[in-house]
Amino acid sequence: MAHDDYEAVIGLEVHVQLLTQTKMFCRCPNRFGAPPNTLVCPICLGYPGTLPVPNRHAVDLAVKLATALGCTLREQSIFARKNYFYPDLPKGYQISQYDRPLAEDGLLPLTLQDKGVRIERLHLEEDAGKLLHEAPGGGALPGQSLVDYNRCGVPLVEIVSRPDMSTATEAQDYLQTLHQVLLYTETSDGTMEEGSLRCDANVSVRRRGEARLGTKSEVKNVNSFRNVGRAIEFEIGRQIGLLDSGGRVVQETRSFDANAGVTRLMRSKEEAHDYRYFPEPDLPPLVVTAERVAALRAELPELPWQRRSRFVERYGLSLADALVLTGVRELADYYEEAVAALPANPKGIANWVMTEVLRELKERKATISESRDALPPARLAALVGLVDAGKLSSSAAKEVFAAIWTSGEEPAVAMDRLGLGQVSDMSQIEAWVEEVVRDHPDQVAQYRAGRAQLLSFLVGQVMKRSAGRAEPKSVQQLLRQALERTTAPRL
Repeated sequence: MAHDDYEAVIGLEVHVQLLTQTKMFCRCPNRFGAPPNTLVCPICLGYPGTLPVPNRHAVDLAVKLATALGCTLREQSIFARKNYFYPDLPKGYQISQYDRPLAEDGLLPLTLQDKGVRIERLHLEEDAGKLLHEAPGGGALPGQSLVDYNRCGVPLVEIVSRPDMSTATEAQDYLQTLHQVLLYTETSDGTMEEGSLRCDANVSVRRRGEARLGTKSEVKNVNSFRNVGRAIEFEIGRQIGLLDSGGRVVQETRSFDANAGVTRLMRSKEEAHDYRYFPEPDLPPLVVTAERVAALRAELPELPWQRRSRFVERYGLSLADALVLTGVRELADYYEEAVAALPANPKGIANWVMTEVLRELKERKATISESRDALPPARLAALVGLVDAGKLSSSAAKEVFAAIWTSGEEPAVAMDRLGLGQVSDMSQIEAWVEEVVRDHPDQVAQYRAGRAQLLSFLVGQVMKRSAGRAEPKSVQQLLRQALERTTAPRL
C-alpha cells in the first residue's frame, strides 16, 4: 500500500451526552445502569398526544460547551424531525437540529500537535434507545434482539469537525482533547464505556496534491480513544488498497471490529435528504439571548490549553510537565493550591505531585478528590518545605509522605516521631566522616591517587552511617576536606 502517494482526509462526528438530571424533552431521569425500560414515560416513548418540553439546563450546557469551543452561537435555532425507522427509535423520528443549528464555526486546539481543528457545527438532539443482541447476563438470542428505551430522549450535542485531520494520531488527539474540555467544563462525564461519548469517523483518501476530496466511508460508534486510531488506520489502508488495485471507494457506513482490528460494511451511506428533515411542529424556535450567553461564558473555567500555557509561563515548568498537571482539572487545582502554600518552589511541588502523589493514587486506585482528603495540598507543600530547608532528606521525605497519607499528621511531627530529621550538626557529621575515612583506607588511597569517582562511594558510606540523616552537602564538603588532608612524612 503506497501510503506515501496518498493523503488521508479525516473528520469526526462526536455525540456527547449532557450531564443533566433529566432527559431532553421530559422529566424522566437521565441515569445509566437502571433496569431496562424503567426510565421511560409517554413522552420519550412517543405516545400519541404527548408534547415535548425542552430541558433548560441541557440548553445551558450546550451553550457553555459551544462557547468553550469558540463557536458562534445562533440566537434563534430550530429543532427538526430527522425521520428514519429503526427499532430503538419509538417515535419513528429523532428530534434534532439541521439547517439552523445552535452553534457553528469553532476551533479546538490539539494537545499534542501544534494545530487546531475547525468545528463545523454543534447542535442539540435527543438520543435513541439501545438494541441488545444478547440475553441479560449473556447468552445467545438467535434471530432476536431486545430493546432498552431508557436512553431514549437523553440530551445530546453532536459536534461535527471540519475534515482538517490527516492522520489517525491527529484524530485521536482531537477526541482526547475534546474529552478533556467536557470534563473541565463539567458538561458531560465523557465515559465512553457507558456511551456518554460516541465517535463516528469520516475517512477518505486522495493522491497527494489533489484538491478534490475522495469518496468517504463513515465508521460508526467507535468505543475507545485507541480504537478510533486503529479504525482510522485500517480504513486508510483499506481505501488505498482498493485504489491501488484499480478499484474504487464506495460511500458507505462501516463498523469497527475491535477484536479483528478491521472495519466491516454495515449499510450504504445515507444522505441528508434520506431523513426528510422538517421543522419540529411541536417546538417553537429555541431562543438563546446574548445576555444568557454572556452569563454562561462567565461561568467557564480556564480551559486546558490556556492553563497549560500559564503553567509554563508563571511557574517555569516544561511543556511536558504542564501537560501532565493540566491533564485533569482537579489535579491542576491541587497543584496550584500546593504552590500557593509554598510559592518559592513550584518545580519542586510539581515533581512531588507527578511522582509520589500520582503513584500513590494509582496504587490505591483512588481519585484526585480522595488525595485531597488524604493529603491536603498545604500539607504536601509543608513536606516539600522541610526538604527545601535542609531539615529532611529527599529519601526520608518519602518515608514521611507514606506516614502522613490519610493520618492527618503534620510532616514536621511525623519527621520527629520517626527520627528522620536531617542532621546538620557539623561536628556530628565530621565524626561520621572520620569513621568512614578510617575504616576504608584502600578507597581513600585510591581517591588520593586520582580515582575521583570513589567520592560517591565514600559519601554513600557516610550517609549509611547516619541512617540517611546527614545533610548531603555538608557530607561532601567535610569529606573532601578530610580526603585532601595529607599525613606528614616520617623522618
